[in-house]
Amino acid sequence: MKLLKSLNLRGWLLVGTVACGVVLASAVATSGSSARAGASLEERKLPMKFSWVACEPNCRGWVSAVGIITADTPKDFDDFARGRQLGGATVVLDSSGGSVNDAITLGRRFRTLGLLTTVGITQKSGQGARPAVASEAYCESMCVFLLLAGKKRYVPEAAHVRVHQIWMGDRADDAKAASYTAQDLMIVERDIGRLAKYTFDMGGAGDLLSLALNVPPWEDLHELDPAELKLTNLVTTDLVADVLPHVDVTAPAVTIWAVRVICCRSR
Repeated sequence: MKLLKSLNLRGWLLVGTVACGVVLASAVATSGSSARAGASLEERKLPMKFSWVACEPNCRGWVSAVGIITADTPKDFDDFARGRQLGGATVVLDSSGGSVNDAITLGRRFRTLGLLTTVGITQKSGQGARPAVASEAYCESMCVFLLLAGKKRYVPEAAHVRVHQIWMGDRADDAKAASYTAQDLMIVERDIGRLAKYTFDMGGAGDLLSLALNVPPWEDLHELDPAELKLTNLVTTDLVADVLPHVDVTAPAVTIWAVRVICCRSR
């Protein structure tokens, strides 16, 4: 039983870019934005991309971070940040998760820069139009730990922050029947320490890990409700203006159906 519980942690330790499960979910977008919602879904399945969203003269702008965290993501962020004055900027996240060690590395970069974090999808209506942030977005698996890296953290009511155990990619299809080696257990124990230290360094609570590790990979992801967001200390403010002053945050209006992909891989 002790071994099984340890192995269940593997989902937080070894996640990445190989799709291992598909679920049908109800996605919601603002009126007239179905094509944009579909495009965002496709981007969320690709390696994470960073872009600067300018909205001068009324606001500073923000960083859009969309996609899965891979081994290249910390370097990609360093390349993106080079030559930019990002200190204290806000990162808007829309991600299905990714590699734990690379998420930890990236999260520490965020904290060093004093970045703020939130969940959303950047919307640009056309040339000269003011950009906005759609609140109907997903931050899942290791994305939750990137959210935790923000000096201030805001989650809009319509956003989905979801956790569960993601198994080793090469054994995810039948996790219960798969076998696990002593080497697997060694990696688990090592990375548990890394993840726990990071969580507490970022000001998170042990309740975050507890909630996640209660959900096996063959069950639906657990969506954190407002009380759990505060219990885990993922949310530090209830005011969008604390992270995105003078920015329009749109509420969902039209329901569409989309296919979301849960990803995992061994490292």
